[in-house]
Amino acid sequence: MEKIKSKKNKSKEKAFQSETVKKSAPEKNEVPIKDRFYVLTDEMQPLTYMLASRNTRRFPLMHFDGKVNRALRYARNQKSVFEDEQDGNAILEPIMFEDGSLHVPANNPALQEFLRLHPSNGTAFKEVDTSQDAKVEMDTLNHEVDALIAARDLEISMVESIARVYLGQNVDSVSNAELKRDVLVFAKTQPKDFLNALDDPMLRLQNTAAKFFSESLVILKNNNKDVCFNLQGNKKKILTVPYGEQPVYILASYLQSDEGIETLKMLEKKLKD
Repeated sequence: MEKIKSKKNKSKEKAFQSETVKKSAPEKNEVPIKDRFYVLTDEMQPLTYMLASRNTRRFPLMHFDGKVNRALRYARNQKSVFEDEQDGNAILEPIMFEDGSLHVPANNPALQEFLRLHPSNGTAFKEVDTSQDAKVEMDTLNHEVDALIAARDLEISMVESIARVYLGQNVDSVSNAELKRDVLVFAKTQPKDFLNALDDPMLRLQNTAAKFFSESLVILKNNNKDVCFNLQGNKKKILTVPYGEQPVYILASYLQSDEGIETLKMLEKKLKD
């Protein structure tokens, strides 16, 4: 009998221990406890703005929990933000944004949870995530630095290619200093686009195609729909530019094809003559 009792006691202890572990285990979706800051998203921010803090017919505040819609209500003396879980002694309190911002300390988790579930979260206001903002800003600055260093070290031929293809400049009418300056400004203001341009295998070919146009070796006809030779004794059409496409890009694409490689060689020879 004593052995049977001891086995039962041990099984009860194990059950109690496992239950205790389950209860003490943190939830997977547990929100970190910390001070939080919120700002209004509207550019025209009033000095003070009162956010709706309870569900009414005029301003419904509902949250769908996966099964039903539940009314939201913020009360400073209640643990839950759901009206159906609050008692009859709820003390309502206005939620005021001052100068477009609101600070909610870590010791007010109810208000933080209410703002997280609020239907206007992301539209009328948003939480400021300083760590995420810092990461985004750091990535942007790194891109800018990388782009400026790359732009500074470019050979003049590459500078001309970018200025001609991406900035639409007539490189023959401006000085090298002006071209370098404009490419540096491009790298600073649009670092991602600039770095992508450097990796563009079509860049040099587009630059060559643009030269063909600028030297009038090829011209556009038929309301800028057709690219044609403009050589002595050769005015034939080379290709038709699809609607909405850039003639320089389409010509460059043609020149790298098997069909266009001979045209490329012939026009490059004419360019050197």
